Amino acid sequence: MADTDLPRDADVYDLRGLNCPLPVLKARKRLAGLPQGARLWLETTDPLAVLDIPAFCNEAGHSLIETIALDGAHRFLIERGG
Repeated sequence: MADTDLPRDADVYDLRGLNCPLPVLKARKRLAGLPQGARLWLETTDPLAVLDIPAFCNEAGHSLIETIALDGAHRFLIERGG
């Protein structure tokens, strides 16, 4: 999926090159500054993100809307919970 294929209702937060636990910590901070119901794409190259991001969303009350596997990376669409 190219950047132009992404829905424009959410920004892409580039977390490529960061390893556990930084993607989750930075995502938590960024989502805390958004209103409830806002959506954010995370892009990460951390191989553990496929486990960490869904677990983070579940624990924090956010909704993981979509996960996309890219070449050497993953994108996660998260909707901020309340």
